[in-house]
Amino acid sequence: MRPLPRRIPVLAASVLAAALVTTGCSEIQEVSQGIDKAQQCVQAAGIVTETAAKVSGLLNDPAAMEQALNEGGAKLGDLANDAANTSLKEAAENVSGTLEGFNVNDANSAVDAAQKVATDSVQWVQQLTNACG
Repeated sequence: MRPLPRRIPVLAASVLAAALVTTGCSEIQEVSQGIDKAQQCVQAAGIVTETAAKVSGLLNDPAAMEQALNEGGAKLGDLANDAANTSLKEAAENVSGTLEGFNVNDANSAVDAAQKVATDSVQWVQQLTNACG
């Protein structure tokens, strides 16, 4: 029986190392994607609660309220664009469109918008978190 050339064990070890690295990298990537998804979910819920808090303090300033609603909607829109999770993307786009859809041009519409945001923000946060689950 002839001894194996030195290259075969070295080549086998290299293939095995490459397989381990590739498998490890894909697992690391999966974990990283899970962390990113979790961070995006927390950010989305935070944007909604932050926007609702701002809106509640702007009853006497309709222009500032509309700006706060648009900013919150834009932040959610940006998050939706970056979302790896399709469900979160759709939910964030939906809530974003709702926030940006408010027309606050006087005191009465400011009160109406504030009430709507206060009552619906819990539902929006739930939609976003359900999309993450």
